Amino acid sequence: MSADAVALNRASLPELSVPVPEYDRDGLAIGIVHIGVGGFHRAHQAMYLDRLFAAGRDHDWALCGVGVLDADRAMGAVMERQDDLYTLVLKHADGSREPRVIGSMVDYLVAPDDPDAVLERMTDPATRIVSLTVTEGGYHVNTATGEFDGSEESVAHDIAREAGTVPRSAFGFLVEALRRRRDDGTGPFTVMSCDNIAGNGDVAHRMITAFARERDGRTSDDLADWIEREVPFPNSMVDRITPRTTDEDRRELADRSGVDDGWPVVCETFTQWVLEDRFAAGRPAFEEAGVQVVDDVEPYELMKLRLLNASHQAIAYLGYLAGFRYAHEVCADEEFVRFVRGYMDAEATPTLLPVPGVDLDDYKATLIERFANPEIRDTLARLAAESSDRIPPWLVPVIRRNLAQDGEIERSALIVAAWARYAEGVDEAGEPIEVVDTGRAEERTAAARRYPDEPLAFLRDTSLFGDLADDERFTAAYRRHLDRLHSDGARAALRAVLDGA
Repeated sequence: MSADAVALNRASLPELSVPVPEYDRDGLAIGIVHIGVGGFHRAHQAMYLDRLFAAGRDHDWALCGVGVLDADRAMGAVMERQDDLYTLVLKHADGSREPRVIGSMVDYLVAPDDPDAVLERMTDPATRIVSLTVTEGGYHVNTATGEFDGSEESVAHDIAREAGTVPRSAFGFLVEALRRRRDDGTGPFTVMSCDNIAGNGDVAHRMITAFARERDGRTSDDLADWIEREVPFPNSMVDRITPRTTDEDRRELADRSGVDDGWPVVCETFTQWVLEDRFAAGRPAFEEAGVQVVDDVEPYELMKLRLLNASHQAIAYLGYLAGFRYAHEVCADEEFVRFVRGYMDAEATPTLLPVPGVDLDDYKATLIERFANPEIRDTLARLAAESSDRIPPWLVPVIRRNLAQDGEIERSALIVAAWARYAEGVDEAGEPIEVVDTGRAEERTAAARRYPDEPLAFLRDTSLFGDLADDERFTAAYRRHLDRLHSDGARAALRAVLDGA
């Protein structure tokens, strides 16, 4: 790292050669508490707010970040050292960089260290939105039934928590803060999910209300009914490829731009946010920062989940098995591009609703360009992680819809078979694969390794696939592809689909 790099904090801003906040951060007031401050949030929602503040708008909507996990102490330490500032670096495909210091977050709280401070902030009348990026698994949905699953340790603790004790989970903090606001007459805040799941607001509404109802059963409260009536949960569609920050990213920022940042964020230049206009106590003028504020998000979210996200899964398993390690490597390969575009055109697109204002052909072409950006260096391992939370909402609905309307399923069946082959934990060169699937990796690997004695063992997990293992048309395609993946490899399996074999 360059010895001349300047450590990022509020005092050093005048010394930096990159764009920095020119608005008065001391004049900002917190209006949004955000739970789950990761790279995506800082490249997306926080960036949009920074745009608004830079335009002289809505300075009463600054962010307070909250980490509810013990692991979030690392982020808390960096944010404290840097006065909650960080650098967002856009990576252009031509190798150029576009760094900017983001100043929209003005506080960061680590809940395990000071839970009372978190509740105090969430119950402050100035807090009118609590937003979330807690990943798909953070909503505690049983993927087989769609119902709330309260078995996770911190959630179970918070359901059974005695009055007067503090919560541990995101749901626990949300519901306790809402209870206090109801009781003191403050009124509700809006719960705004920014996670990459279909109907994210609806899912948050159902799961948080279900959590509150289970807690009501232990406390004889009626808070769940109040949340059901009074708390808005707007849906949104969010999109920006944001790889994990690496030490190389830190060194490059220091060497190229002279900024010593403990946790910068790197991302692609593309960004999109489609947001349902449903709020309890106002909102920032997000549309002035480039957000599409609409009445109905569903057409946009289906487009994104089934075209972008499911296509990521298409390149992740097959690409990794074929020897690639980065998304841009896969998308420099003509055969893989033909396969992915074929999935988009023949299998995903027929399941979509009309998308107002979007040219789907242009959108799909842009997706391939984004995947192929060599500067993002998005790893296939990242795309393949947590597949149990991703395949069921992203790809399985496409399969079901196409089975119901006698549509094409070959590419989708190959993607699922490739996941099963990947989950075995050994690649085609005999090297180990680190299967990352929180709390489920061993179970998935055990099922996958029952091939060839039980070729449908992986598919028989009803929590992932429902009754797909009973559909003869799908299982025939799945078994054919899985056999070929084992006998001939990923490249041959892909070519067989391209050739219609």
